[in-house]
Amino acid sequence: MEISKEWKDYEIIDASCGEKLERWGNVYLLRPDPQIIWNTGDLKEKYKGKIDAIYHRSNKGGGHWENLKKFNPVWNIKYKNLTFNIKQMGFKHTGLFPEQAYNWDFMINKIKNSGRKIKVLNLFAYTGGASVACLSAGAEVVHVDSSRGMVDWCKENVKSCGLEDKPIRFLVDDVCKFVKREIRRGNKYDAIIMDPPSYGRGANGEVWDIEKDLCELLNLCVQILSDNPLFVLINSYTTGLSYTVLSNLLTLTVDKKVKGKITCGEVGLKIKNNNLVLPCGIYGRWESNE
Repeated sequence: MEISKEWKDYEIIDASCGEKLERWGNVYLLRPDPQIIWNTGDLKEKYKGKIDAIYHRSNKGGGHWENLKKFNPVWNIKYKNLTFNIKQMGFKHTGLFPEQAYNWDFMINKIKNSGRKIKVLNLFAYTGGASVACLSAGAEVVHVDSSRGMVDWCKENVKSCGLEDKPIRFLVDDVCKFVKREIRRGNKYDAIIMDPPSYGRGANGEVWDIEKDLCELLNLCVQILSDNPLFVLINSYTTGLSYTVLSNLLTLTVDKKVKGKITCGEVGLKIKNNNLVLPCGIYGRWESNE
């Protein structure tokens, strides 16, 4: 389990009965999490008066936020020199996955230590945590997501980080169609990042199914890797998908093009008040031997 230990503006305070109490800067949110199947008491009662907002899941799917106190609907938190805009979204999200700080640190160090100009492609790029991390390290970044709202949010994060003058392109597009066009154009990338959903739809309603489509996407991505690639990183939150599957896919695709080092595992976050660890997803990573 890989755990980011350098957060100051974020922490999980406690977790019990399918819920976690988190501190996002000065805002305390209570959100559901299916991994929390243990019972150490009712967090609503235990932290009564401290919680700013609760996300209530609906039996019919989705849910809603209940704000118990007034606070700014958009606020910032920092991770080292990176600044992110946080908002309450539908389906419990806030626009950031703090456990990914482990991967941000890896990418920043790998890019800086390469000693060369690195071109990064971020697919299913969401609000751009990885994009701003790579941009801050001196890379040129292409940020691709099918949601205009998420791409606009990334632009806000880039601005909040003071990186507006750095080389980044924002594209609202279907990931697979974009990669196929890049193959035809002959464009190449030194690093590729992807955070594919279990299921999703592209900019024009294209259907994505991770079990059917991820292998094909990786094979396409191999064709746009440069002759001296730096890393390929896959993140996944798909329930039941083992990180060994990601390792196998990278072995059969990227490592066939260029021999390197493959690492896979879980990412997680410490829970402050009981010292447990909350698993938060899996990653598979190919990296050069340089």
